[in-house]
Amino acid sequence: MIDVRNLTKSYGPKRGIFDLSFFVQEGEIFGFLGPNGAGKTTTIRQLLGFIHPDNGSAYIHGLRVFEDAHIIQKDVGYIAGEIAFFDHMTGDEFLRFQAEMRGMNDFSRYNNLIELLEFNPKTSIRKMSKGTKQKLAIVAAFMHDPSIYILDEPTSGLDPLMQSKFVQLVHKEKKRGKTILMSSHNFEEVERTCDRALIIKHGEKMVLEDVNALKQRQRKVFVVHFDTDEERRRFNTEGFTVENTRNNELEIAVSGDVNEFIKRLSKCTLKGIDIKKQSLEEVFMEYYKDDEHE
Repeated sequence: MIDVRNLTKSYGPKRGIFDLSFFVQEGEIFGFLGPNGAGKTTTIRQLLGFIHPDNGSAYIHGLRVFEDAHIIQKDVGYIAGEIAFFDHMTGDEFLRFQAEMRGMNDFSRYNNLIELLEFNPKTSIRKMSKGTKQKLAIVAAFMHDPSIYILDEPTSGLDPLMQSKFVQLVHKEKKRGKTILMSSHNFEEVERTCDRALIIKHGEKMVLEDVNALKQRQRKVFVVHFDTDEERRRFNTEGFTVENTRNNELEIAVSGDVNEFIKRLSKCTLKGIDIKKQSLEEVFMEYYKDDEHE
C-alpha cells in the first residue's frame, strides 16, 4: 500500500532523509520511530505530496505520491505533527467544512468518533486546549473512512484515557483492513499497536523489524534473592552483566536466550526472583548511544 524506494531529501549533513526504503503492507500498522530531527516528518510530508524528493520515489496505492497527490489525498486520513486550524471556527464548523470539501454525506462515523473521544465540537477552536485540538485532528482524519492513515504523533497532548481509546480505535481500523503508518514517541503505544517498526537515525534506516522481534532484543534484568550470601558467591556469573550486588542479592542483565541463566540458577537455593524488563524505548536508545554527548 505504501512503497518507499531510495527516497532522499537533503537539508544539509544529517538533516533530511537519505536513501530511505521501506514498504507498508495492506492491513498493517507500521511504526515509524526516531527522535525530533530524525527525518520522520520529512518522510511523511513527501508521502502526502507536500514536498518533492531530491532522489528516489514513493507510491501509495501504486500511485506516485507527488504527481498523483490530488488522487491519493482523497483516500488518506492524515494527522500532522504540528496541527494548525482556522481559529475563527468552532470544531463543528471546521469538520463540516472538511466534510463538504470531501463530498461526505454520511456523518455516522463523525458522530461515533465524537462520542468515543468525548469531544465537544461546538467549542471555538481558539479556546481549545492542545488535547482538544488533537481530538479534532483525529475526527478530521478518520471521519471520511479512508483506507490508509498517515499519522504523525497522533496522541500528542492526549491524556492516558484518551490515548487508550485511540489505541482501541486503531486496532478496530486494522480489523477492518485499514493500513496505518504511525510516527510516535510513545513506545508503549508502539508496543500495543504496531506489527513492524522502522527506526531511523539522522534520516537513515537503522533497523526495520517485527515489533515482537524488537521485544526479543530487550535486555532483561533479574533481581535474584539467594538463600544465603554463600549461595550468591557460588553462582557463576560468567557471560552475564552484574549490575548490582547487595548482601545475598544480585541484579543480573541477560540479553536474548535466558535458558542458560535459568539452568545455572537451578543449581542454587533461592528465596525469590524478580524481573525488570527493558522498555522498547531503551531498545530504541541502543541505536543512539553514539549521540548521547550531543
